[in-house]
Order: sequence, then structure tokens, then C-alpha cells
Amino acid sequence: MNGRELVSSSARQPQTAATDANHFVLTFENNRFASELFGQFDQNLKLLEERLNIDARARGNSVTISGDVITTNQARRALDFLYERVQKGGSVEVSDVEGAIRMAQAADDQLTLPTLERKAKLSMAQISTRKKTIAARTPNQDAYMRALERAELVFGVGPAGTGKTYLAVAHAAQLLERGAVDRIILSRPAVEAGERLGFLPGDMKEKVDPYLRPLYDALYDMIPGDKVERAITAGVIEIAPLAFMRGRTLANAAVILDEAQNTTSMQMKMFLTRLGENSRMIITGDPSQVDLPRGVKSGLVEALHILKGVEGISVIRFKDTDVVRHPLVGRIVQAYDAQYAVHEESEDGDR
Repeated sequence: MNGRELVSSSARQPQTAATDANHFVLTFENNRFASELFGQFDQNLKLLEERLNIDARARGNSVTISGDVITTNQARRALDFLYERVQKGGSVEVSDVEGAIRMAQAADDQLTLPTLERKAKLSMAQISTRKKTIAARTPNQDAYMRALERAELVFGVGPAGTGKTYLAVAHAAQLLERGAVDRIILSRPAVEAGERLGFLPGDMKEKVDPYLRPLYDALYDMIPGDKVERAITAGVIEIAPLAFMRGRTLANAAVILDEAQNTTSMQMKMFLTRLGENSRMIITGDPSQVDLPRGVKSGLVEALHILKGVEGISVIRFKDTDVVRHPLVGRIVQAYDAQYAVHEESEDGDR
């Protein structure tokens, strides 16, 4: 059961300004759950205060929230969502609180007219496996996870730290557990090794492992380690270098191509045409991080242009505001994007 609102001084009055005062008390029935929700030394409430510019004071299993109408109601919706998460056995980390705040703010941003009516509970898309459940932490993550469910081919493009690769692997693991696919195929261009891949020591898996580490990390987060190893040995999870995908038809599989900005035009076309019956394909990459030699066109950038509007394909574009790593990462991405924009304007002026 969600927090029960005991006191509300303005929740039913018309809004006149964003600074209208609002004050209410939320009481949660289970003391232990409430303690987990508030966090150690009420750290989760302090984060709500900082991000939403409200006052949140806990006493026992209740929290008194004060501030302007919009932000206090955002805090209530975020707490309700997080309490449900705790009730279902989930934990509440700082990143979960950040995500709930983002989604609560986004729900208000989507309204054409401000209102004081209580809005519906936050509804975040989720990916669940036996080991872990992941809830969307930004509106674009929510759109991405929903696209993964309905589309056969999904492009997730944008800066590092937005969760596009992690969520792709999590979705593939979920499909495998459901029995919706028979195997997972992970691929990534090994640009740094170039044609020298064959000279690296070890078998093919050992040659490409350094380039696929982020995919492995996500796999081990979603599937117990011993099962991952057995699945790789049995070929249920396959590590397939992009260069070795030619000539194959990938049926009954969840196929992921990561770092796709480093594919050439021909490689991307080859990969896209591997899609077989009852398969799902997910392509992730950051068009601003192309490592190809100068003058070589990125297959990802070209594909996004050529395939625009093609039925059955979803493209989700992440922004710096979707970065879910350390907050500083988002500011770093913003700074670089701003510098690139200035550089491009300068080049245009020189022409």
C-alpha cells in the first residue's frame, strides 16, 4: 500500500503560481519498508530536498513534505513509486531515487496546462529476470524499454552512461528466460585491432573479450555467473565478432550490435540483413564517438538516415539529461557537446 496522505493544505485549490505553498504528511504502513525508503540517515529524503527544493522531514514511518505545489506533488509520486518497489522486494539506491525524480518531473513537463489534481502513479517500464529487475530512470529509457518490447529492430543512440547497452543486454536476457528466443548473440566491431585481430593470442573468444567487456558486465548483472559460463560453452550465448557475421542468418535470437558508430557502411548493411525469423535486433552506439579512420563514413550514422521512417524500426535518441552514471558525467557530456557545436559553427564560417 502506498503512502497515505494525512494533511494537505492546498491539494484541492486552484493553482495561481508555481510558488503556492503545499504541505502534507505521508504515512507508510510498514515501518521497516519506510526506513528502507527514507534511506540510511534519511539520505533519500535529503536527495529529494536537494533536487526538488522542498523540505522533507521524517518521523517514524511518516514524512512531512513542504514546498511549492508542483515539486511537493512530484516528491509524493516519487516516494509512492519507490515504496511500491520496496514492497516488492527491491532495494532503493541513490540512482533509483534520481530516476524516480526524473520521471516525476517528466510527467509534469508533458502537461500542456498546470493543474493541482493528483496525477496518476508513476508508470515506469521495467525489465525483469530472475536475478534483477530494472526500472526506467528517464523518459527516454522508458521509451527505449517499451520499444524493445514491441519492435523487431531498435536503434538506441546517444552519449555514454545513458544505459542503452546495459538495457539492451538486460532485455535480451529477459527474452531468453521467457523462452521467446533460443540464444543471445553479442557483437561489437573491434576497431582498435583492425585486421590484426588474428595475431592476438588465444582463441576467438579471448581475442574479442576486451572489446565486449561492457556486454559481459551487463550479462553477469542479469544472469548468475555460472549460468552465463554454461550458456557460453553451450553456444546459447554467443560472442560473435562483427567481421565473422557475414553469410549467417540469425533466427530465434536476440542480437545486439554495440559501438555501432564504428561500423562501416558495408558492415552495417551486412549486419542488418542477418535478421532472421523470430529474432530481435538491437543496435547501440554514439554518433559523436566515431573511431573510424578519417574519411570513412559511419555505418550507424548512414543507417539512421537511410532507414528513417521504415516500418518496424524504432529509433530512440538519448541526450545528456539521460546520463544515469555519476551526475558529473552528464555535465562532462554537456561541456563536450557545447565545444563540438562551437567547433562546427567555426568550420561552417570558414567555408
